Amino acid sequence: MKTGVPLALFVATVYVFLLLPIAIVILMSVNAGEYLAFPPQGFSLRWYVAFFDSAPFTRAFALSVVVALVAAFLASIVAAPAAIFYVRYLRVGREQYRLTMLAPLLLPEVLTSIALLFFFNQYFLGTTTLGPLLIGHIAIAIPFVFLTVSSALYNLPAGVEEAARTLGASPWTTFRRVTFPLIKSGIMTGAMLAFIMSFDNVNISLLLKPLGTSTLPIQLFDYLRYDFDPTAAAVSTISVTLTLLVVVVIDRIYGLRAVRF
Repeated sequence: MKTGVPLALFVATVYVFLLLPIAIVILMSVNAGEYLAFPPQGFSLRWYVAFFDSAPFTRAFALSVVVALVAAFLASIVAAPAAIFYVRYLRVGREQYRLTMLAPLLLPEVLTSIALLFFFNQYFLGTTTLGPLLIGHIAIAIPFVFLTVSSALYNLPAGVEEAARTLGASPWTTFRRVTFPLIKSGIMTGAMLAFIMSFDNVNISLLLKPLGTSTLPIQLFDYLRYDFDPTAAAVSTISVTLTLLVVVVIDRIYGLRAVRF
């Protein structure tokens, strides 16, 4: 047996293991029956209609999209300059700085959530606005932008910035005309990854969301405590589809190589 055959079988097994749960959820979302069941009892799209007719679900979906967009944008504003400073200017304490920027990614997310909850309850009288939720989502999104921008900076063609400076360009002109266009793919890729992480987040959202509001994952969690119909599968399918669309956009515009660190 060729050595490539066992490897191909192993890779195929891993793909099946990862993708089979998603396929099952999608099939359950078009189930004609009254309850979540597999295999489906007929074909029906009524649970998608139920999702769009549900005010709590549509509000939660809209809130998740808005929070994810704002978190991705603000995380990019914070993390991109931090990555430029780290790669181009920092000479002392580089590893400590890098670990600090990546801390939300390295620490268990639930610990970050609890720490932020205690902080806001102590100094800002609880979580009555979207501010704590946004700050929490920005915190967990920053490492992804930092990593992709750092990777883009390390992969810059050697000497292009020095050449621009030699030809008389100011530091700002060099950044605007040379550096930024070359690292733009890293910034956009990091922002889209940040959007995915924010949109699908559970721990931060559960502890920091304002009273009376819910993001889509939290609304789905609450729904499953009392109902067990295929609407939950339809919501999950919509969430997975949105995430996959962002990944496809990254691949089509920049290529998945842009997310290699």
